[in-house]
Amino acid sequence: MFCGAKEAGGVYRPRHPHKSPFYKLVERFFPQFEAVYQERYQERYGFWRPIIGSVVKKFLECGDLKHGFARVRCPKCREELFVPYSCRGRCFCPSCHQKRALEKAGWVAEHVCAEVPHRQFVFTIPKRLRIYFRFDRRLLCELCRAAARTVITVYRAASGRPDAVPGMVGAIQTFGQRVDSQMTWHHDGLMRTTLNINDALFKELRKKAAQTGQPRT
Repeated sequence: MFCGAKEAGGVYRPRHPHKSPFYKLVERFFPQFEAVYQERYQERYGFWRPIIGSVVKKFLECGDLKHGFARVRCPKCREELFVPYSCRGRCFCPSCHQKRALEKAGWVAEHVCAEVPHRQFVFTIPKRLRIYFRFDRRLLCELCRAAARTVITVYRAASGRPDAVPGMVGAIQTFGQRVDSQMTWHHDGLMRTTLNINDALFKELRKKAAQTGQPRT
């Protein structure tokens, strides 16, 4: 039977993760890194967290048929193939992270964000304070709350409405461009020209009111 999916380019192509330089690097050196972490890196980067080993283990099994697969059949041409399971991890697995990032961004854009201008905020903390977050990860939650309270306070002052609540989407990032330890909080939300006023409807924050506070439209 003719299958239009193939003609349209819908052909499954395995990604062969074992052949990537990153996979080979992790597979070869991670056991050694884990063995010496406490002695060489713990003082600077914080305690070893069990989730690190779990994430790496899942990454090394990602896309490997030996660790499980789904049997897929085309309903038109009846052709079958095996699709290996993925780890669905964030940040560490390049393939799964990129897919999740795109899916999440699409969902937020379609189902969360209103048709209004947006503004991004990036909050950072001084280097001398970052060591506390390395050894107590629970403090990251307080960092999120502090950043959110700051944005709310500013926009309430700018709008003159003590009950106004700006819409926000936030994310913690604990590494820098060079994969060094940093603590930043990224805010991207419905904060530039709209505020929620009790009734769950976003109303325009007038330019004149906005200019009385720190942010500007």
